[in-house]
Amino acid sequence: MKPLPEIQVHPARPALDDRPLERRVGLIILATDHTTEPDFRRMVAGERIGVYVARIPYANPTTPQNLRKMQPALTAGAALILPDETLDAICYSCTSASVVIGDGEIEAAIQAAKPGVAVLTPPMAGVRGLNAFGARRISILTPYTVETSRPMAAYFATKGFEIASFTCLGFEDDREMARITPAALVDLARQATDAQADALFVSCTALRAALAVTWMEQAIDRPVVTSNQASAWNCLRLCGDETVHPEFGRLMTLPLPRD
Repeated sequence: MKPLPEIQVHPARPALDDRPLERRVGLIILATDHTTEPDFRRMVAGERIGVYVARIPYANPTTPQNLRKMQPALTAGAALILPDETLDAICYSCTSASVVIGDGEIEAAIQAAKPGVAVLTPPMAGVRGLNAFGARRISILTPYTVETSRPMAAYFATKGFEIASFTCLGFEDDREMARITPAALVDLARQATDAQADALFVSCTALRAALAVTWMEQAIDRPVVTSNQASAWNCLRLCGDETVHPEFGRLMTLPLPRD
């Protein structure tokens, strides 16, 4: 073997950008999550916005008790996303756990690791999305059991919405929820939407509902807001991105309303 050349240290340091990407969105997702990362890669990530993910422990079945067990891991999960660097927004991507734990508790846990960061949850983003449409009477579709759906109904009722109908599918495993076909979700949306509803909210970050949202809207002839779509829209607007993306549903053409 020929002798190796001497390794040279370049005498001048190259110029550095302030950050590799202009905007940074953090995601805290379940260890079992199949759907949030692909959805955010499709709807949020780009040349200006980076999406950075931490996974936290979670064990099925999807019950209020198991969902609540994730709360202690939120601070450590947030701390693992670009340690000692700021984020423009951070989303805890679990709709059912968010309503069980509470938006305020989630915000406090995440800001303990990332002070001052804008924190959002899928139900919080869903409320903002429904408000952007001026919806007051809504239908809700979830993949959960009745037990896990009850806190969801209470959450939206306390936000001032009249719930015209609520349909759940009885699933207990979020990995199975992720396997429900987008085509099936279109049929389910049609069946679950009350004739008097202003809009449909489709809950659960495991569902591939963002892939089907435009077809659901065509099927029911009214706005559809889904967990991942609403979270992605909220993150984009918090990053100053007002680009319209009708291919991801009517919500992606609207500005973020003021709370």
